[in-house]
Amino acid sequence: MTRAFVGLGSNQGDPELQFELALRSLALLPRSVLLAQSPWYRTRPIGDLDQPDFLNAVAELETGLEAIELLDELQRIEDKQSRVRDRKRRWGPRTLDLDLLMFGHEIIHTPRLTVPHPRLSVRAFVLKPLADLAPMLSVPGHGRIGQLLAGIDDSGIVSCVRQPVSPVGEPAR
Repeated sequence: MTRAFVGLGSNQGDPELQFELALRSLALLPRSVLLAQSPWYRTRPIGDLDQPDFLNAVAELETGLEAIELLDELQRIEDKQSRVRDRKRRWGPRTLDLDLLMFGHEIIHTPRLTVPHPRLSVRAFVLKPLADLAPMLSVPGHGRIGQLLAGIDDSGIVSCVRQPVSPVGEPAR
């Protein structure tokens, strides 16, 4: 089993509902257990600023899937939740974005997957919720999550109050 971290983002439709559905789907992944979920944060968009703010969070999984299998499952969940991939707006609005941030201590570089996520170490909207779950986690080639977060501006991240989706480690019903 491998410890994996998945970033969640949404700013279309009902982001809170998108997260609830995504977390329930993550809890039902084959050969996997949803261990924890971070608090949810409201964040400003980056790159493409002509869009609503995002809701962001991180989920922690224990999985028996291979990294590419997990990526396939994450993209299946995105597709099920009407994710549209607009090549002209790389950082544009989306119903759901699930990024495989880390897969154990593995370093993976393939045409479809780069792990750790290539921009993980410089994005406060990923580091803040990841630090809530594992501040001492070390990102290969970059350092500990807590140290990375301390080195960047996270002032645009606002904590959101929300109800838990389901008990951690149990599939949602």
